[in-house]
Amino acid sequence: MTTNHRPTTIDERPSTVFIVNPQANGGRAGAWLPELRRAAQALGVQGVWHLTRGPEHAMALAREAAQQGAARVIAMGGDGTVNEVVNGLMQVPAEARPVFGVVPVGAGNDFAFASGYPEHPVAALRQALLAEPRPVDVAWVRDDRGRRRAWVNTLGIGFDAVVNLRARRLRHLRGFWRYLAAVMQTLWRNHTAMPLQLTLDGRSEAWEALMLVLCNGPREGGAFLVAPQARNDDGYLEYAGIPMVSRFTLLYLVGLVMKGKHTRHPKVRFARFRRLEVRSEAPMYVHMDGEVYADFAQPVHWMQVDIAPAALAVAREMPASTPKGEAP
Repeated sequence: MTTNHRPTTIDERPSTVFIVNPQANGGRAGAWLPELRRAAQALGVQGVWHLTRGPEHAMALAREAAQQGAARVIAMGGDGTVNEVVNGLMQVPAEARPVFGVVPVGAGNDFAFASGYPEHPVAALRQALLAEPRPVDVAWVRDDRGRRRAWVNTLGIGFDAVVNLRARRLRHLRGFWRYLAAVMQTLWRNHTAMPLQLTLDGRSEAWEALMLVLCNGPREGGAFLVAPQARNDDGYLEYAGIPMVSRFTLLYLVGLVMKGKHTRHPKVRFARFRRLEVRSEAPMYVHMDGEVYADFAQPVHWMQVDIAPAALAVAREMPASTPKGEAP
């Protein structure tokens, strides 16, 4: 379903386009739509509202909005919706990209967290509409299946990607219990290290990893501070990696990651880079911004990741007179 209205804006710029995924967060995101539309109208913004109908639809809508000269494109959903909208915007030249904003009504909302958005959706909408844009980095990945795709928060290889895959199969569980069950299944069935060949900005290293997470932002999964030091506006990516350890040690480390207290653990590896190539003879299972990228049926064995500094303008600098943690 798509709804369209003649755009009216708070200034002389072209229209604001809202791309809404009502199925985010298990279908609960759609319940916010009436309140969010009222809040936008109270700020003088009617805009154009689109509801996504399935995979890749948000990408197409974002590309079309940019091509038609929208001033702002606002993604309402979770990190998967953010990823699709960003990929749509990155398909147009840099000078044609609208300001990007986020209303976090998904399950994880990690890009919103990294970009300083408040948790309350109405307060986040206010920031998305009123905040001044600041440049944010975007990462690109290419793989041995010929794909090229943008991502903005995290790309996980190994353990956390398999947890993501297994959690999607546990439809009878929700929230923490769903993730915990997926962690326990992965510990039992997939406790196998990947022999990795890494090249970081021309420097090579080789080691066996249970998990390797590439980070543009500090958090994934809505709770796991994988790289607390990572920033999405500094022109660099970070990685956090765990080599082969016992099941008990890995479970202990997962608990530390939730609090960001794993950074001094001697088994955890960190590095900063602009370009990374990773190869493995073993299959690599991958998630990108929380969405499946390479699964059990179609793993990858080679990827190259590059940072595109300041590639996107994100609404994130609120006026001092507008508290961003409060709903209007």
